[in-house]
Amino acid sequence: MNAKPASASVTIKHELVLPSDSNTLGTAFGGSVMGWIDICAAIAAQRHCESLVVTASMDAVHFHAPIRVGMTAILTARVNATFNHSLEVGVEVEAEDFSVGERKHCCSALLTFTAISPDFKLKKVPPLLLESDDDRARQAAGEARRAHRLAHR
Repeated sequence: MNAKPASASVTIKHELVLPSDSNTLGTAFGGSVMGWIDICAAIAAQRHCESLVVTASMDAVHFHAPIRVGMTAILTARVNATFNHSLEVGVEVEAEDFSVGERKHCCSALLTFTAISPDFKLKKVPPLLLESDDDRARQAAGEARRAHRLAHR
């Protein structure tokens, strides 16, 4: 199985925050943002694996700033680390306010996916081609997070 670079599966998703996505404060529901994160991350994982994936866990979601109705949420997902049958995907969320031409970081998340075949059997995940120091650091950090998760099951 050939290694693949993280750049091959980078996924960018845009969501216009509508009133139906918001709470009484006029900001996006956390659950709506988490749904967008899951979809964006799953697409990145499927691109890397070239197969179906299922969400195994959403390990960390950190909300830093609200996204207001009328703003655009810009989600960027990339594969951080790969394992035997699973992979970790990181997602960064920015809010873009067209009225002032400004973007700000709003949220970050880490998700783990399991690769499966069409008959729902575990499937091997292609390793990451570690092309840079950043790639190597992300893989190492992902391995450490995975070891921590497994130790605390």
